[in-house]
Amino acid sequence: MPEGDTVWQTAKRLHDALAGKVLTRSDFRVPKYATTDLTGRTVLDVTPRGKHLLTRVEGGLTLHSHLRMDGSWKVYANGRRWTGGPSHQIRVILGNADRTAVGYRLPVLDLLRTTDEQRAVGHLGPDLLGPDWDPEQALANLLADPARPLGEALLDQRNLAGIGNVYKSELCFLLGATPWLPIGALPADRAAKLPALAKKLLEANRDRPVRTTTGRRGQDLFVYGRAPRPCLRCHTSVRVADQGDGSRERPTYWCPNCQTGPAPSAAPLRGTPRRTTN
Repeated sequence: MPEGDTVWQTAKRLHDALAGKVLTRSDFRVPKYATTDLTGRTVLDVTPRGKHLLTRVEGGLTLHSHLRMDGSWKVYANGRRWTGGPSHQIRVILGNADRTAVGYRLPVLDLLRTTDEQRAVGHLGPDLLGPDWDPEQALANLLADPARPLGEALLDQRNLAGIGNVYKSELCFLLGATPWLPIGALPADRAAKLPALAKKLLEANRDRPVRTTTGRRGQDLFVYGRAPRPCLRCHTSVRVADQGDGSRERPTYWCPNCQTGPAPSAAPLRGTPRRTTN
């Protein structure tokens, strides 16, 4: 599941390939936009907003997409073979004289007036990698519901935008709290550090091909995906259990020794993370 740093990388690839160039190919393969044609228009920019992508096109239009669990955008030099999946999984193609961007398995694809972008992303909290980042507002959003489990609060894109299941588990580890600890019970000094720590992690990884939170080669993450292997700090077996509001359960990893707070008492020791939707 792409998180904020991965979406930022995708936006950069699309922007580098499309921005400032006239579209010579426009092919929407979803019924709603089957007759839409953007050829002849210049792509102005491609901007990430949390986990959303906004491709702005001349004429006041924005193509809004979200990758969710399986979606991806691939960029190819013209004449190169497309390798993102079978053709029936393609949802949109945007091309110019040099490059072609192909959207595969995109579950969200909407063409909006640029002036209406807030309809798609207006609900999002401060973007960890965006110009609107506001750590004080992000912290206030997180603490607005003090009884809410820390992990669930971090995943709520209305609080702050860009954190997914990997960063949720890693942030909780670095804060020394289980994802089930009510966020209001997080010591004030640690809560105050949370927004800056989250931003530091995403910024450190937005240009990296392999995400790391540890700085250790070959041991990229502290807890995510590591159950039942030993914790990198204390060597206790990392645990995993599902966490969610009942509608979307996500595999959640933590060290029972390094992290304090409530946790499932009989969490199974699973080693392979399931793919999840954010």
